[in-house]
Amino acid sequence: MKGGTSSYGYAAKRRWRGLAIGVLGLVILSMLVPLVFLLGLHNGFRSAGYVSEQQGSASDGLRGYDPYEVRNAWNESEGDQSSHVEKLIGKLGPTLPKDVLRNLSNKAKNKTIARSSMHNSQPKEGFPVPPHSIMPSPPNTNNHKVGAAIEAPLYMKDVDEIGKLCEFKFGSYCLWRQEHVEEMKDFTVKKLKDQLFVARAYYPSIAKLPRQDKLSRELKLNIQEVERVLSESTTDADLPPQIAKKLRRMEAAIAKAKSFSVECNNVDKKLRQIYDMAEDEANFHMKQSAFLYQLAVQTMPKSLHCLSMRLTVEYFRSPPNNMELSVAEKYIDPTLHHFVIFSNNVLASSVAINSTVMHAKESVNQVFHVLTDGQNYFAMKLWFLRNTFREATVQVLNIERLKLDNHRKAALLHLSLPEEFRVSFPNVDSPPTASIRTEYISIFSHSHYLLPDIFRNLKKVVVLDDDVVVQQDLSELWNIDMRGKVNGAVQLCSLRFGQLKKYLGENSNDKNSCAWMSGLNVIDLVRWRELDLTETYQRLAQQLTVHEGSNEAVALRASLLSFEDLVFPIDGAWALSGLGHDYGIEIQAISKAAVLHYNGNMKPWLELGIPKYRLHWKKFLNREDQFLSECNVNS
Repeated sequence: MKGGTSSYGYAAKRRWRGLAIGVLGLVILSMLVPLVFLLGLHNGFRSAGYVSEQQGSASDGLRGYDPYEVRNAWNESEGDQSSHVEKLIGKLGPTLPKDVLRNLSNKAKNKTIARSSMHNSQPKEGFPVPPHSIMPSPPNTNNHKVGAAIEAPLYMKDVDEIGKLCEFKFGSYCLWRQEHVEEMKDFTVKKLKDQLFVARAYYPSIAKLPRQDKLSRELKLNIQEVERVLSESTTDADLPPQIAKKLRRMEAAIAKAKSFSVECNNVDKKLRQIYDMAEDEANFHMKQSAFLYQLAVQTMPKSLHCLSMRLTVEYFRSPPNNMELSVAEKYIDPTLHHFVIFSNNVLASSVAINSTVMHAKESVNQVFHVLTDGQNYFAMKLWFLRNTFREATVQVLNIERLKLDNHRKAALLHLSLPEEFRVSFPNVDSPPTASIRTEYISIFSHSHYLLPDIFRNLKKVVVLDDDVVVQQDLSELWNIDMRGKVNGAVQLCSLRFGQLKKYLGENSNDKNSCAWMSGLNVIDLVRWRELDLTETYQRLAQQLTVHEGSNEAVALRASLLSFEDLVFPIDGAWALSGLGHDYGIEIQAISKAAVLHYNGNMKPWLELGIPKYRLHWKKFLNREDQFLSECNVNS
């Protein structure tokens, strides 16, 4: 009996000791758990399929989280930012697209480097090279000079500058857009859209949770209410007065949804769908805006169309006296200074002539030949009869009615304006990651190759594009010794033939030869006739038409090959180009140039023209003319 009592007491002591150890363990555990959460060590215990709240905030820009409530991980230290995103990429790697991963990684690295550097330059962000495709251009209803796009061979995998990448795809539209960026307006509407995206992402997961019907119903009602408001309002001014309450209710519902443990994969998939939809919509609007920009560029403004029509009607209503007989001898006098302009724009050709005459020392020696088409011939005729340009003489010719002895050359008797091209190519020849550079060049069209046949009695002419403004006397151009060359032109040595080998052929040209520009060209017609360059051009154009797909590519290659080794480089101070696309030209360079060339899409007579350059063009308009006032051209 005594032994049984002893064994029972020993067992009781063991149970008491075990209970004491268990209680002590619980006390220690209750102290460790809060400590773990305070130190943030619980992040390390999550599985690879989930992202912590801090890590998730680093990718909110990618996934579409609510930017008004999520903590921003970019406030961490500089070194931690890059590694923080790298960890996020490692966890999301199997599902994120490769290009998005590369962009996100490059973004974090570039921003970290930029913050640690002492320079003030903006960080360059990496973007993938776009496909070599060009957006179809709208129909050219005005025979206006259209900038064709040509991409020189590209050897890079990444492009470091988003502005140049955009310009590669959409041309000068991107330059125009950058200069006309509007400040963010309608903040409340944008915030409603962001909250709608987040609510839609959480709703499917909340609807599946048991005993959360009330929250699910609340989210659904808020989503429907916000959708109704956004369908009726596009600006903050259109929003109803009680929108602040709706906004707070939506914020509260989203906060409740975020407080529940939901399946992150469902939220992730929904946010990805929303992200893809937003990206597609942004691309659509980008292409639509670029198309409308090209349409505005290629369409004649209403005011200029009105001017042309009014002048044509007035010409037939009261035909002017023909005064050409008194000056007919000047048209064929080779001792005078002859200028040739191909144009279908009354105002543009008028400004080019007026600016040339205003800066001439002796305008009596100047003769201008304006070649246009049948549609604009009578408007041009009346305009230059109504307006005098000091003592200079102006002849208007309808190129479609000219008679040539050579029937083969007669096929070129239709007006074609100087061809303009946007050429994109790498900065250097070989590195695979070289950044892209874009240049705009203009060259002769088919009509220019009729010059020796149209002006048989002349020996030398200066060809001006109609989008130029002259700021100095040009009489010295007739004293230039061409040294056996045919075409005196300003060369564009930032673009060499080697960069155009895809279009010019491997062995056709010296790869170090510079491209040349139209706009201001001194033409030796005597040497042209000796070499019969017109026949050379026609033969090349005929051969290339069989192989090339576009007329623009044919014109570029045939023109450059026809004048191979026949271009005399004139000083670059004679002409400054780029005023139709380059916002960065210095005022000092503009004031020193003899001729300003508005090559590019943003012509000075368009509303899209660069404002600070349009002033140099507008001052040569005759603002007191009756037709200009009636057609609102001065506005």
